[in-house]
Amino acid sequence: MSQVPIHDTPILGMATRPRVSKAIEYGNIANFWVEYPSGLMDLTRSQHLTTDGVEPSLASSTQLDIPVFGDRTIRVDKSKTAAVIIDMQNFFLHPELRVHKTGLACVDPLLKVIGPLRKQGVKILWVNWGLTDQELKTLPPAVVRGFMKGGLGGFGTEMPGNFGRLLMRDACNSELYGPLQAEYLKGKKEGTDVWIHKNRMSGIWGHQTALDLYLKENGITTLLFGGVNADQCVSGTFIDAYFQGYDCVMVEDITATTSPAGGLENVLYNAANSQGFVTNTSNIINASG
Repeated sequence: MSQVPIHDTPILGMATRPRVSKAIEYGNIANFWVEYPSGLMDLTRSQHLTTDGVEPSLASSTQLDIPVFGDRTIRVDKSKTAAVIIDMQNFFLHPELRVHKTGLACVDPLLKVIGPLRKQGVKILWVNWGLTDQELKTLPPAVVRGFMKGGLGGFGTEMPGNFGRLLMRDACNSELYGPLQAEYLKGKKEGTDVWIHKNRMSGIWGHQTALDLYLKENGITTLLFGGVNADQCVSGTFIDAYFQGYDCVMVEDITATTSPAGGLENVLYNAANSQGFVTNTSNIINASG
């Protein structure tokens, strides 16, 4: 069997990315990571690779070491890290509107990880569909069609019961599901949580989206992703953030989809081996002390 060239597709057939044999710096002088043979990935951009390649000590007051899948640990700057929770809304989760067992299973671990993240100074960003009447006039046809069935329904149409107009701002179906809405309101009062509207599957499809503006204005570089659906709005935002140079981390047990088998697995595989990292809430909680 011929040897696969070193320049071939980096993740081709790869179960996990092998560790480096010596410390290496990626990126440029202003925006960089440093990876060490121990498995540490320093994402803080606080110290360039030294000539002796010595691994820096954790500054626990400002930094957090989070184990990730693939035998790695990422070091993040707490003040530059945010959790990005996508579309955990009634429209996608409420049992009266759809069956989403895996999405509902994300609620409990999400509630458990929010507190430890807040205590570490990590912002909680709830990124959700929330359209205005003006936006209804400017949505592309493919986006409009995707939320209709047989030419019926769609954005802005009245939903049954008291759920209001489909994915419009301030409608009941656009609120966070169950206890998540109360948790957001608690965080909003404490100044730790922020609600960010989006008008595409990706929350960061352009440089003037509300999410991108918030991240830039607050100097946030590392994003912990969760929500529904994994292979649609979550991955759309994740990949666009990756393209724009953010550090992207998928949190496995707060991410779900209604798609057939393979949808979630494909997202996690590419997130871990190419676009960023994958972890879970237990790793985050343990790292947060």
